[in-house]
Parts: sequence; structure tokens; C-alpha cells
Amino acid sequence: MQKKWDVFVYGDVNIDLVVPGVEVLPDPGTEVDVPVMETFVGGGAALFALGIAKLGLTPVFQGSIGRDMYGVYIRNLFRALGVDDSLLTDHDTKKTGISISFTTERDRCFLTYRGTNEGLTLRNMDLSALPHARHVHITGYEGTRNHAEYEDMLGKIKAMGNVTVSFDVGWDGSGEWYEGIFDLLPMIDVLFMNETECLHYTRAADAETGAKKLAEGAGMAVIKLGKAGAMAVKDSRIYRAPGYRVEAVDTTGAGDSFNAGFVSGFLSGLSVEDCLRYGNGCGALSVTKLGGNTGFPYLNELEDFIRERNA
Repeated sequence: MQKKWDVFVYGDVNIDLVVPGVEVLPDPGTEVDVPVMETFVGGGAALFALGIAKLGLTPVFQGSIGRDMYGVYIRNLFRALGVDDSLLTDHDTKKTGISISFTTERDRCFLTYRGTNEGLTLRNMDLSALPHARHVHITGYEGTRNHAEYEDMLGKIKAMGNVTVSFDVGWDGSGEWYEGIFDLLPMIDVLFMNETECLHYTRAADAETGAKKLAEGAGMAVIKLGKAGAMAVKDSRIYRAPGYRVEAVDTTGAGDSFNAGFVSGFLSGLSVEDCLRYGNGCGALSVTKLGGNTGFPYLNELEDFIRERNA
């Protein structure tokens, strides 16, 4: 059956105000001039959707924005890059979320107003829209706090058939690292974690052992290894791809960019190795400019980058 969308994305979208080069925040009652402040679209789910669109696939995004100038900015960028915004709703009372990022070469700190992202729950996902997508990408897991809704919604998605699911678990700020996540794995085709998350969830001594344990349940476990690249385990086989060395300007959204590159390759029928290269390439290029999507490549740029680096 011909599907309307390649990927259905549900989750967070906000504005990122990036202030680079801030070594010291101003004292009360003082003012400090900075050379630049930049405005970008942020939110892991939104960055993933924008990346998928840049790579030539058709994503639809379900989320919420405020009836304000930032909401207009987000909607206009979605439309310009080819993200279907028909499921993006305008909230009547809350404003668009904003995160102010103060960055240095060593670290970052944030001031965040969640706005329309507050109270995000998979229970609000539009089930009637899902059969029109080839693939569903999910984020925002918080252990016991929302495990039941993930188990319920993933079960409903898989019961529909003819749709694949990717799931980026994300960092557990509570430190719980709930082992109940293993109950979700049989309903996930592509599981994303970074190395630290993998070690915490699996209690394994190393990422390879942890990835194997995760892949016993999920269709495929993909572990992001930072500068070292990435690895995947599928059907007990281990795949690896080294990272690409670039000059990093802003690491915001690097993991989401990797996810978009990998899923693009996955939906295009590429080998696991090539999916890893797509992910590594997108993650690397995304950090070369300020903002989570500014440096993200179009498909021809990605393929040229990989070809040059692998020559």
C-alpha cells in the first residue's frame, strides 16, 4: 500500500537561543555584551524530522507550538524544508518552548522554558494517522514515570502491521535506568542509545556486550560511540563504522542527526554498514555549525562527504 508519509514523528519542538563564547554569566545588576546570539529550531524530535526531510524523505510531525512569533518561525521552517505540519497544533494558552544555551569550548549550560512541550505524552499520539506512515520514530522515555504509556502505544503501533519503529531512549535524568525497558524491545525495530545509556540500562561491562543483550529483544540495537563512530548488532552480528573527524562548533542535536541519517538509510534499504555511515556523516556535519540542524546535510552533500572521507 502506498503510504502518505515515510516517517511519523511525535515529540518536542522548541526554539533554541544560542549564545556562544560565554565564559562567565553576568552578575546581578550588570550587563555583558556578546558578539552574537542565534535563533534556531530545537527539540530532539523536531531536529530528527528536519533531518529526515533534508535527506529527501517525507516526514510528518505531531507536536505543539504557541500562537506566537516563535510558533510561526517553526512552522515556516518546517514547510520550507518539507516537513508536513498538518499535525502540528497551536496551543491556546501556552507559549512555544524556549531553551537558551550558553556555550563555551568546554561545556554548555541552559535556561529552559518548556512551554507547549510540558506534559508531552504518547497517549496524545494520533493513532488514526499512523497507518499512513511507513515508519514511526519515538523519543521521550522516562522509565517508570511513563513506561505504561510506551508499552501500550508501542503495542498498538505494532498491531497495525506494515510499519517499523525506531526508538531513541535518551538520558535518564532520574538515575533509575528502569530495567522494564527490556519489555519494550520486541516492539522496536531500531533501538538507539549512546554508549553511556547502553551501559547503564544493560549493566554490562562494555558497549558491545550491552548491545548484544539489547539486540536479543529489539530488531537491531544501534549504539552511538561519539568520536569513535557507532556500532550496531542485528541477528547476533556486530557492525561497526568509524566516526568522521571534523571541527566541532556546536554539538547540539548530534545524536538526533545521527538517528535521522541512520533511519534514512534504513528506509532506503541500505546495508547496516551504510546506515551507520549515513548516521556518522550526519552527526559529524551537524556539529560544524551553530544550531542543531544548520549543518545537517542534504542527501547529495552527505554522499559527497562520505565518498571523500572513505576514498
